Amino acid sequence: MNNLTFKQLRYFEALARHGHFGRAADACAISQPALSMQIKELEGELGAALFERGARQVRLTGFGEAFALRVRDILRSVDELQDLARVSQDGLVGRLRIGVIPTVAPYLLPAIIGNLTRTYAGLDLHVRETVTGTLIQELAEGRIDAAIVALPVSEPSFAEVALFAEDFVLVRPGEDEGKPVPNGETLSKMRLLLLEEGHCFRDQALSFCNRHSALPRELLDGSSLSTLVQMVSAGIGVTLIPEMAVTVETRSASVSVARFENPKPSRTIGMIWRRTSPLASQLLQISEVVRRSAAALRKQQAPAASRRR
Repeated sequence: MNNLTFKQLRYFEALARHGHFGRAADACAISQPALSMQIKELEGELGAALFERGARQVRLTGFGEAFALRVRDILRSVDELQDLARVSQDGLVGRLRIGVIPTVAPYLLPAIIGNLTRTYAGLDLHVRETVTGTLIQELAEGRIDAAIVALPVSEPSFAEVALFAEDFVLVRPGEDEGKPVPNGETLSKMRLLLLEEGHCFRDQALSFCNRHSALPRELLDGSSLSTLVQMVSAGIGVTLIPEMAVTVETRSASVSVARFENPKPSRTIGMIWRRTSPLASQLLQISEVVRRSAAALRKQQAPAASRRR
């Protein structure tokens, strides 16, 4: 096996991740025939099949699964060598891949991106928005450098830095303005609209209601906070959203916003990265930029929030 190349390993990893030649080729920015040829050459060099080819997708063979684990370790180590070279330069330059959960990204990202690009002129920022479980997996595999998520994550291999805490608020139809605010127990008996499975915000809301399951007719799922708020505006039910989302999500909806009495539902947002990352000290500096961005946003939103109380 003297002719294995890093390019082949990256193509293999992409195909293993996507399970589809077309999507893997798009991710690698090459043609599908070129990707197929590289994979075939890799299998020929190894003397064993890596994939089972189906009509619509491909699956790893047993050997392919074992091979994939080692390939991901190799590619992560190569990326970390590149990061090590970058941090030897003055300042943080080059590619930085940050993941953000969907209940933070639309509200905080504009401020973060602006502040980071002003602070680090040579930074090539790549942002990935998806749910916590996917971000944790991609961070562990080295496909992103850091992630902004709800804490705690409690992964021993990750460093965690708390950035800010925020309360959840109750969004209900406009005609409910002024009505008593339900507590968690009362809320659990109402038609509660929540994000679909996979969002940590869903689990946090259910925890406040001390509710772990519900019948489909009682619990309706949405794909975004915008969808949930519009459903409330249509009179379908009530929902919870994080404080930072209030200004954006309620400005064009006929809803009322109410704040809970203590104990209030809340969450802590933080930044995580691999403890072994050569960028660890730089990521700590970046977390401070994110913290300041969030503080400025909350200060900016405070007057609007006070008018809704």
